[in-house]
Amino acid sequence: MNRLLLTALLSLAACGGQAQKSSAAGDSLSERQRDSMLAKSRIPGASGVGKAMRVADSTSAGIRAADSVSP
Repeated sequence: MNRLLLTALLSLAACGGQAQKSSAAGDSLSERQRDSMLAKSRIPGASGVGKAMRVADSTSAGIRAADSVSP
């Protein structure tokens, strides 16, 4: 069940396109930079953020590779 939920969330994230800018004034970090810092933290469950980022990167790379194949 957890894998199904993770897969669904990653699919939605991959379809989301570019990350939106934060609405907080003075925030100079991108969403990916914040997620990366969170993944490296000692907060319970933070390692799941890093795993999700790696899976999303792998999925995106596969999509780009499939898109670049000429007929």
